[in-house]
Amino acid sequence: MKPKILNVNTNGNNVPEEIFDIFVIGGGVNGCGIARDAAGRGLRVGLAEMNDLASATSSASTKLFHGGLRYLEYYKFRLVREALVEREVLLRNMPHISWPMRFVLPLHKDMRPAWLIRLGLFMYDHMGGRKILPPTKVLDLTRDEAGMPLKENFKKAFEYSDCWVQDSRLVVLNAADARARGAEILTRTKVIAAKRRGSIWEVELDARGVYRKIRTKALVNAAGPWVGHILHDTIQIDTFENVRLVRGSHIVVKKIFDHPRAYFFQGADNRIIFAIPYEEDFTLIGTTDHDQGTEVGTPVCTAEEADYLRQHASEYFAEPIKAEDVVWSYSGVRPLYDDGVSSATEATRDYVLSLNEDGAPLLSIFGGKITTYRRLAEAVLAKLETHLEAKSAAWTANAPLPGGDFPHDGVAKLMEDLQAGYPFLSEVQARRMIRTYGTNASKIMGGARTTKDLGEDFGAGLSESEVQWLIDEEFSETAEDILWRRTRLGLHMRPEQVAQLESWLAGQKGRGAKKNV
Repeated sequence: MKPKILNVNTNGNNVPEEIFDIFVIGGGVNGCGIARDAAGRGLRVGLAEMNDLASATSSASTKLFHGGLRYLEYYKFRLVREALVEREVLLRNMPHISWPMRFVLPLHKDMRPAWLIRLGLFMYDHMGGRKILPPTKVLDLTRDEAGMPLKENFKKAFEYSDCWVQDSRLVVLNAADARARGAEILTRTKVIAAKRRGSIWEVELDARGVYRKIRTKALVNAAGPWVGHILHDTIQIDTFENVRLVRGSHIVVKKIFDHPRAYFFQGADNRIIFAIPYEEDFTLIGTTDHDQGTEVGTPVCTAEEADYLRQHASEYFAEPIKAEDVVWSYSGVRPLYDDGVSSATEATRDYVLSLNEDGAPLLSIFGGKITTYRRLAEAVLAKLETHLEAKSAAWTANAPLPGGDFPHDGVAKLMEDLQAGYPFLSEVQARRMIRTYGTNASKIMGGARTTKDLGEDFGAGLSESEVQWLIDEEFSETAEDILWRRTRLGLHMRPEQVAQLESWLAGQKGRGAKKNV
């Protein structure tokens, strides 16, 4: 049975008839991963996100499941090993939104020496018990197509494995599965106050002007960049722990190369960047590391950061990347644990879980990386184990996310089956549907025999049927939710098509579209 949440005014004393076992603040990858794990253990779970799911850091990553090859230089062996082990766990559980990718690392005579890179790659290949992903190999760039877009002075490269992931879809699918298991997922709902009442937390919520009060046995602060704000301002707890806000920016440019591999480029400043095939027609380049200061705000990729990324990549690509080649840029703030290191690049990507047990438990999450979100969720539940009465143990290691219930190498077969059932779909359209929704793609298509059966056509392959699925099943409300977080179709749509979608959504609201809470 789902917990009841009663509307109350700011002075009301009403409380729910039932309380949550665990309530999570923050709808990013960590918060939604925790909610899913806890709900699957039979706990009564609630989650509040003040905006849309994955609306901040979790939709602004470099979109990789990776161990972090460069972290070996900082002797972060446990972090790298945990992430490498987790890569293949995640590949098996979400083969629709994550897949293997090969990375080409050209050797630069003025950068790290070849022997050091090879040593690091040997460790990278063997630290995580790799089974699915192929090992490192040496490339002759004068013969391999990977050398074609590069400058002629690059003759040799190493090629190694990591994985791509659709980051914001990862968050939404965790939230959807949490809800299917009984969790209450409250989007556009801000936590405005939380107070201990003995062994219980009393939490006040503002859902776009509708005030609510809930109670919970345990409170989890997974607010990402706002973790410090929640501690100091919302909950008003004194703590010496701080978060270091580091901005990572990316640019998206017109497609630079046609092959499916990505590039790993070393810089003279000891930074590395990636150049990755993106959304069929583009190349994604990132990321930077700059201290954001104390204000999260709305991070943007500055002109200086965009120039840095273009210049860094142009040191390797034969054709320089011009400012007019940039079609989109984005930036996210990483909430890293402030361990006092001197530079943003060196700040630890490891997570720190801080448990305050001065009354009802409060667990705050500092740092972390997208690759280890599932392990972090398990660690959170382990920390809170004595305060909760879970009905089952850890379970997510072998549980696919919605739409991911097929073999890790089964995308081609799913595409073939989808096109057989819906012959009007092109290969590009079928691949997008499978890579976005997996086995749920056929549910969206339903009994359609032509594209007209899918309802209104918004452009770029987006149909009314798909939009309705995103509203009903994936917490979508706005065109931005749909075009930039549930999909990346915003890159392909014209302004008039976006306006058409916005008009349709406004009409749905007027008719009382299905709510997600």
